Amino acid sequence: MPLNPATKRRLVTAALVGPASLWLFVFLVLPFIAIIVFAFGERAPEGGYQAAFTFEQFANLGARATAFVNTLILAPIGAAACLLVAYPVAYYLAVKASPQRRLLLVSLVVVPFWTSLLVRTYAWMYLLGARGIPHLLEFFGIENVRLINTPGAVLLGIVYGYLPLMIMPIYVSLEKLDRRLLEASADLGAKPISTFFGITLPLSLPGVMTGVALVTILLLGEYLIPQLLGGGKVFFIGNALVDLFLQSRNWPFGSAIAVTLVAVVVIVLLVAMRIAWRVAGTRQVDLV
Repeated sequence: MPLNPATKRRLVTAALVGPASLWLFVFLVLPFIAIIVFAFGERAPEGGYQAAFTFEQFANLGARATAFVNTLILAPIGAAACLLVAYPVAYYLAVKASPQRRLLLVSLVVVPFWTSLLVRTYAWMYLLGARGIPHLLEFFGIENVRLINTPGAVLLGIVYGYLPLMIMPIYVSLEKLDRRLLEASADLGAKPISTFFGITLPLSLPGVMTGVALVTILLLGEYLIPQLLGGGKVFFIGNALVDLFLQSRNWPFGSAIAVTLVAVVVIVLLVAMRIAWRVAGTRQVDLV
């Protein structure tokens, strides 16, 4: 019996979406369900998980308040710093650079990813350490400068490590920008700053929000940069999770922290996206 067109479309859709959905369910949804189950359990006497149903782990979240505060403060600041550096670079690549130079410059942005983040972070450890920039400043009479093992060192490492991830989404949005809109704005007598805030920025907001969301989400789970450039004095939630799962072997408490972090991330991103789209819609209405 031949299948009707609607049934064929559903089968084709299932064939295309099914493998990806199964992959996400097995490797994303099921592990997260396990983490939720662990969060309501207890630590076994020898470490690990012991079946129970208690809210004790969530009530004890204050014990890791420092990690939460550092993460929820430094991660958005790091993402904002990346944005401030990345937007002018992406704007130049997409709008100002010639087509002949653009490919080379975009390649240079991606080049740092060809080297391990661990190696690049170790390089910053040397530059910020006593034999690096502080040693150089002593020749100019500036002594006792401490750069390593500080929040500033962590932020510097964040900007360096995650800058390409912020540049590329913004570049893609700006590269799709219709240049006729910029020319029309100039012909109508608008100043460059008015054109930027009235046309360029609103149309690039999807790329901005994609970059901010991508960098922020990765930073919330960052472990390596705070560990190496913070010297154990600047803790992120990622550092707390490593300690709880691998050293203290307190899986329920670590799971409770992970579940809380996911909830915070979802709420923050939903609010940020809602604000961004409202701003973009308002700007576009104002141009009409």
